[in-house]
Amino acid sequence: MGDAVGYDVIVVGARVAGAATALLLARRGLRVLTVDRAAFPSDTLSSHQIQPPGVERLARWGLLDRLGDAPPTHRVRLDSTATVLDGTFPGGGAIHSPRRTLLDHALVEAARAAGAEVRERWRVEDLVWEDGRVAGVRGGSAGGQLRTERAPLVVGADGKRSFVAQAVRASARRHHAPRSFASYTYWAGVPLTAGELHQREGLAAAAFPTNGGLTMVYMSAPLAGFDAFRADAEAGYLAALDRCGDLGDRVRAGTRAERLRTTPDLPGHVRAAHGPGWCLVGDAGVTMDPVSAQGIANALRDAEGLATAIADGLGGVRPLRAALADHERDRDRALRPMYDFTLRLATYHSGPAERLFLRAVARRRDPATVERVFGAFAGTVPVDEVFGARGALRLAAAGFAAGIDARLRTEPSAR
Repeated sequence: MGDAVGYDVIVVGARVAGAATALLLARRGLRVLTVDRAAFPSDTLSSHQIQPPGVERLARWGLLDRLGDAPPTHRVRLDSTATVLDGTFPGGGAIHSPRRTLLDHALVEAARAAGAEVRERWRVEDLVWEDGRVAGVRGGSAGGQLRTERAPLVVGADGKRSFVAQAVRASARRHHAPRSFASYTYWAGVPLTAGELHQREGLAAAAFPTNGGLTMVYMSAPLAGFDAFRADAEAGYLAALDRCGDLGDRVRAGTRAERLRTTPDLPGHVRAAHGPGWCLVGDAGVTMDPVSAQGIANALRDAEGLATAIADGLGGVRPLRAALADHERDRDRALRPMYDFTLRLATYHSGPAERLFLRAVARRRDPATVERVFGAFAGTVPVDEVFGARGALRLAAAGFAAGIDARLRTEPSAR
């Protein structure tokens, strides 16, 4: 037997996307059940970075102070094969890079405080179907009796290998096999003056401060090199950092605080976001290669949009199907440029045009222009306005003109 009270929405998965969706729905007065196989706090593989739009949402929801002592990163240094850019984000924005043990737990507890019921260590074994639509879930705790819980809508927030997405046969709008592998760990004694992004041919790396005074240092590279890397992952990881200026030396001077985490399981996909009695949120609906570190911010944005659509639909503001269809269109419109940009980053190759563009930005020596570049990486400035052909050509031309002007001012006139 299921719960006699019943629910308006059942959310399968209680990490960032699921817990945020449950929180926002509960704050709108809906009866929400959220289930997850894990017990919180618990860790998961992650890029860690919450880009400025995600930080702004957490602040608006009153949760930013629950991320522990992970400091904000206001300044970033991009060290690429073309040049070095150092600057800030538009509008004084910041990146936060908390441990997932803290972020996920904070969202789960906030959902509970808002009135959502959260069941940990609770595994969904099947979906309940009635008249061709999803009407609930069947599952339970390990070793316990299975039970059925019903709701007019089930939200799949259970990650890139989503059980819900597979069970409803959610169609793939786009799909890309893994192109990369990634590896990261935490270091003590590696102080930073800014967040660091390193781009080399066949390599990307990042270093950002996280909780406990530690620095999270990440690297990724083309999947073709994974077999050679995993033969001695620690040596391969350090060798990659040695290619990134003095980052390798600084890391070697520090102390590794935890084991190395490595994964080649980095597919990209965009799935249909809804169907009869179901919808998907976060990585269950959209997964990008973590080289652009958009996953957490995307999940928070998706959760907010979906929660609004569900509340409107179940509350009679507009038909649920139309609200979910509008949300899917908004989701896809928002993610498409960054999804394509991420695919380009995951080639780990910068062409002549990109190198020329970054050199022109550096030559221009305009903090506002550098801010726009970092805003594009962070998702606060439309990426096509900066890295699209028209925007890049405009900035490159301005940088070239600035370089000529500087030479004319400093070089003696020919006589």
